[in-house]
Amino acid sequence: MIVFSSLMCSCARATLSQLKIWERIVSKRFSLSVQRCCSSESISTGDHLSSTTDKYRNLQKYFVRRLKATYQSFSKMPDHSVVCGHHHVYVVKDNGIYRVDQRDGEREPENVVNLKQASRKEGKSRVENEESFLWTTQRIRLSPQEKHLATTLKSCHKEEQIKCVVVRLGSKSSPHRIIHELEGVLSFEWATDDVLFYTTLEGLRSSSVFRLDLTSDGSRITPVYEQTQPDVFVEVSLSRDRQILTINCSSRTSSEVLLMNVTGLEPLVVQPRQQDLLYHVERWRKSLIILTNTGPGQEYQVVHAPMSDPSMNSWVSLFVPDPDTIIKDMDVVGDHCVLVAKTLSNQFSLIIIPLTHPKDPYTVPLPPWACAFESKKPGLADQQDVFDFLLSSPVHPPVPHVLYPKEGLLLSGSGNDSYPNNQAKYITTHLEVCSQDGTLVPVTLFHAAAVEDLSQVPLLIHVYGAYGRDLNMDFHPIKTLLLDQGWVLAYCHIRGGGERGLSWHRQARVEGKEKGVEDLQACLHHLFSLGISSPSLTALTAYSAGAVPVGALCNRNPNMMRAITLQAPFLDVLGSMEDPSLPLTLEDRDEWGDPVGNVKHRHIIASYCPLHNITPQHYPSMLLRAYSGDLRVPLDGVIKYTRRLQKATQTYFNMKLETDCKETPNIVLKIHPGGNHLGPEDFEQMLQEEALELAFLHAELGLDPPKPQRRRQR
Repeated sequence: MIVFSSLMCSCARATLSQLKIWERIVSKRFSLSVQRCCSSESISTGDHLSSTTDKYRNLQKYFVRRLKATYQSFSKMPDHSVVCGHHHVYVVKDNGIYRVDQRDGEREPENVVNLKQASRKEGKSRVENEESFLWTTQRIRLSPQEKHLATTLKSCHKEEQIKCVVVRLGSKSSPHRIIHELEGVLSFEWATDDVLFYTTLEGLRSSSVFRLDLTSDGSRITPVYEQTQPDVFVEVSLSRDRQILTINCSSRTSSEVLLMNVTGLEPLVVQPRQQDLLYHVERWRKSLIILTNTGPGQEYQVVHAPMSDPSMNSWVSLFVPDPDTIIKDMDVVGDHCVLVAKTLSNQFSLIIIPLTHPKDPYTVPLPPWACAFESKKPGLADQQDVFDFLLSSPVHPPVPHVLYPKEGLLLSGSGNDSYPNNQAKYITTHLEVCSQDGTLVPVTLFHAAAVEDLSQVPLLIHVYGAYGRDLNMDFHPIKTLLLDQGWVLAYCHIRGGGERGLSWHRQARVEGKEKGVEDLQACLHHLFSLGISSPSLTALTAYSAGAVPVGALCNRNPNMMRAITLQAPFLDVLGSMEDPSLPLTLEDRDEWGDPVGNVKHRHIIASYCPLHNITPQHYPSMLLRAYSGDLRVPLDGVIKYTRRLQKATQTYFNMKLETDCKETPNIVLKIHPGGNHLGPEDFEQMLQEEALELAFLHAELGLDPPKPQRRRQR
């Protein structure tokens, strides 16, 4: 499946949805025994402001218990962490990777990779090695005949600290053995049993491709490709039929793909880079099936090209979607091209194109509650003409589905009898909101009561709106807890994201950034006009770049909400775009603009930048969570924002009239030492963070204390 991971990884403040929270936490593979430090830094600038979390401590303890129980109830969710070889199934457990022989189900699982041993380094003390045992398994790849296994291990301390461990798989008579370790590996694929291609990560940039040859007398590493443009992100991937390797070189505005035969011949460029041309490649027989934005309105369509002449001059259109359909992804399954599509109302469907009869496509509708889609990469023994995927939503756990394209048959199974009841328990409502310029903005609501009964309930607004990325709507147990307590959850798909195609992003890039703020304000007005909640019961939450429209709206109309929670927030747009020494500033200027070289861009950024528009007024209470090891969002900007906000709030309350009886807001900044842009990886620390957020929202919205759960009498 083309998941556009290159674009995702290059996005400085994009939501990294590949690291799904429920996968990190519920799946046993991330249950490391070593705890990370969980301290924080508080900032205080005045007597009127509370910058500590003491007032939330009791509620936080309560929500820790509730969250543990909630996570436990979803502990057996299906995922795609199992890797199928020819004769073995590989699974990730607490302390490493294990495999089970499918031919002999009675045998105990064999340990293939021990995380503690893999993380140990020569020359270090026992204590230092114990501290280094803070790694999680990320990606697993098996060589074609299951001779070798390669896996990447990511450090819990630093986002960019990744290494690849190559294991020679043994048998009953010979044990498994680590034969090579590669530092800083991001993407990797086996070409043959003894040839591995991989890309390296330096800081937040991936620009080099290497080839590892495993020989009888050792190993040899050869450079294959080097990208010199600083805004281009490079990765390698293997076609679904495992016949070609692609080197995908993607910036925010253009693509270039190089083809390599698995025997490792010289790379062949499909189509040289052109400004604003995006394309992604799959293989079918002796042809290429290409997803490219050469359709009407520069949206995605599917084209066909011979491998002997793959350039744009040879592209022949295979499928152009209807104007109200957006293509989100593509795969080639057997003799069929499978497209993951969304309607303008933000609902998923599958479009199947028989490649032998491309003029006869058909559509398979997906459940209306589905908001997140995850496909499975087929293993060595999996059927190549079957398409496996998971569907979920923020409040619906993942449900496995299987598509048989040849028969047009879709099968589903929850694997848990409680899941269908869970889907019926919550209501999903799709709305469209008219923004200031007349554009219709989709909003997805989740609630447990009828819409007409939601006037006095708390409302939590989710927003992102940047980099052409969809708002993250993966399942998270905390969302079910909120609904069970009577909350309404609203997901506002503002412009700048990708929910309505590439143009949805283009409308709110650089000079159009104000439109995302206007969309968010219109969404809140519309929900209130429908009788859903009220400003005094409304909170906004955002992650990373989603903090920009939230912070901008907070400066312009702070009375629209009561509380705000921000995680790893990007708040100093102007300062970051002015500083080319930061890791991602140069490529980020395609998204936000160049205030140094373009005066107009500077004025536009300065007009909405959250940090540079703070004024003395009554702000909502705010909880900010930041991480000292975050390379994507400068910590200095978060600290400046917090101090400036506290000072403005203090100034306002020093000069306010005595008749103004509004309560002073609480501005709380939690800085976690170490950590990275993705937040804590340790389960207990993550629980503490989530419980603090729930306690903060509960206290600041003035909700009645939760009723304690009644204990059963013996």
